[in-house]
Amino acid sequence: MTRWSRGEGEVDQALEKRQLQQVTGEAANGEAMLDRAQRVLASAAAVIDDDPDTAYVLAYDVARYASTALLAHQGLRPTTSGGHYVVELVVRAQFGEGFRRFGVLRRRRNELEYPTVLGDASSQDEARQAIEDAAAMLDAARQLLPSLTLY
Repeated sequence: MTRWSRGEGEVDQALEKRQLQQVTGEAANGEAMLDRAQRVLASAAAVIDDDPDTAYVLAYDVARYASTALLAHQGLRPTTSGGHYVVELVVRAQFGEGFRRFGVLRRRRNELEYPTVLGDASSQDEARQAIEDAAAMLDAARQLLPSLTLY
């Protein structure tokens, strides 16, 4: 099996800028992170009625774990200099539209966690949509993972 070639330029650039680093061994296995994402997804659904902000943030975490699992399975890990943003860039470049909403979730999560407008809160509908988007990314990651090899 050959390595995933779509998005190679973005991965190479992120590695060169040290926004991503290469890892091996157990760190290059994304399966445990997908299992974690599944547990967090259940947590998000459990709190949506009482705390939509937390449900939204947890939904974002699901999307991030699912995306990071794909990178891990390729032997890639974001660095502190790349952070969550490089995950968004590289996953979209490699895996396309199924991960388009990751950026929306990331930006809105930042607004909720670091508000600039007093009283800016997530609604139950917004959190429910975030959970649906995150669940779709988790499903896509589960389907993609078996076809990935080390980068």
